[in-house]
Amino acid sequence: MNAQLLVEIYVFVLAVFVGFEVISKIPPTLHTPLMSGSNAISGITIVGALLAAGSLPGTLSATLGLIAIILAMINVVGGFMVTGRMLRMFKK
Repeated sequence: MNAQLLVEIYVFVLAVFVGFEVISKIPPTLHTPLMSGSNAISGITIVGALLAAGSLPGTLSATLGLIAIILAMINVVGGFMVTGRMLRMFKK
């Protein structure tokens, strides 16, 4: 493994830890609005995943980038679905 891949893995693990700590401190009643507001951040995540997928030659970085793109897209679609359900609930 080269140094850039190690840095990327380190940043990923750090982001997972910080994300878990931040989300665990939020009351459950605020999780839905928080997820709704995070759609813009997920769009930035997709751009970062695209850059990571094409940054290094080889199948490992392309595979990790593809997995990141798929997970970010699932997050974006889920966020829009929850936002739609929230808006329908508030219209009643």
